[in-house]
Amino acid sequence: MTTAADIMSPGAQWIPDTETLDRAAQLMREHDVGALPVSDENERLCGIITDRDIVVHCVAAGHDPARVTAGDLCRGTPRWISSSASVEEVLQEMEIHQIRRLPVIDGDKRLVGMISEADLARSLTDDQIGEFVEHVYA
Repeated sequence: MTTAADIMSPGAQWIPDTETLDRAAQLMREHDVGALPVSDENERLCGIITDRDIVVHCVAAGHDPARVTAGDLCRGTPRWISSSASVEEVLQEMEIHQIRRLPVIDGDKRLVGMISEADLARSLTDDQIGEFVEHVYA
């Protein structure tokens, strides 16, 4: 059985909810990613911020990214998946919640990776990708 751990991009990094968006953007550039999981003071997932979030909800809204924190942009209930979850479970979670990136957590509740659309494209059949796109972008 193919698992989340098999298809994820390993080495994802948290950003604390108290960190500023300018630092978040720097981390995104350094790691060549478009999204960062956000952790609270207990290192628990409290959300995900994307490069688009920074642009649309901070910069374009006239706010200073050196004063707005990652936690300020977190909305809704954060979603994640166990590293041992099947690909079918990964797809179901992403499709139901219409999300394009999914943090992967190990048995000790540590962040071990992220699954993005690119990871899915490398790992799934054309039919699975088609169904995913239909559900997430519908």
